[in-house]
Amino acid sequence: MMIIRKYIIALLLLIPVIASAQTDRDYIRQGNKAYKAKQYPESEVRYRKALSINHENPQALYNLGCALMMQNKMSEAVKFFQKAASTEKNKFRKSKSYHNIGVICQGSKMYPDAIKAYSESLRNNPSDNETRYNLVLCKKLQKDNKQNDKNKQQNQSDKNKDKGNKDKQEKQKDKHQKQDKPQQNQPQMSKDNAEQLLNAAMQQERETQERLNRSRQQQQTRRLEKNW
Repeated sequence: MMIIRKYIIALLLLIPVIASAQTDRDYIRQGNKAYKAKQYPESEVRYRKALSINHENPQALYNLGCALMMQNKMSEAVKFFQKAASTEKNKFRKSKSYHNIGVICQGSKMYPDAIKAYSESLRNNPSDNETRYNLVLCKKLQKDNKQNDKNKQQNQSDKNKDKGNKDKQEKQKDKHQKQDKPQQNQPQMSKDNAEQLLNAAMQQERETQERLNRSRQQQQTRRLEKNW
């Protein structure tokens, strides 16, 4: 009789523990309530608690990605959306995960990744017109980006050519200026050498004048002789 009573007490003690235990669905509901109230950090806590009980719960994974997204934790949100997409069996909900990945990549101008995510979303839900619109828009933006990059490269190439031509013209100009300038590096004439050259020139000038004078005198003498 005493043994039976002990078992009953033990069972009665376990009842409050079992009653207080919450399931992953309970935490998801609490997280959804906080999310609707725009209490995103609190909803994140609840969804993480749900995943601590069942780490492959696709609803908890997707909702946690949304909560992170609303807090601008984009890279982490993508990680949970990818996990949700890989574990989700329902194609409609799977498409939502890929759609959100596309939105994040598009916002970061990662157009190839956004296009890939939107395309995957449409494979699971071909009737999603919003995803289709975003896919077309991303393709256009990617094309525009490539054209802009091409134009920038062409402009840079033209600038480099112009700069090269300008540098070439400057070098030619410097070369002509150097040729026109007197050679400053030539040894300068000393004062003594200058005086010697000057004296020599003066001496040459005197000799020339003397020759001219002698020539005139001879001519005059000849004229006198002829007149006589």
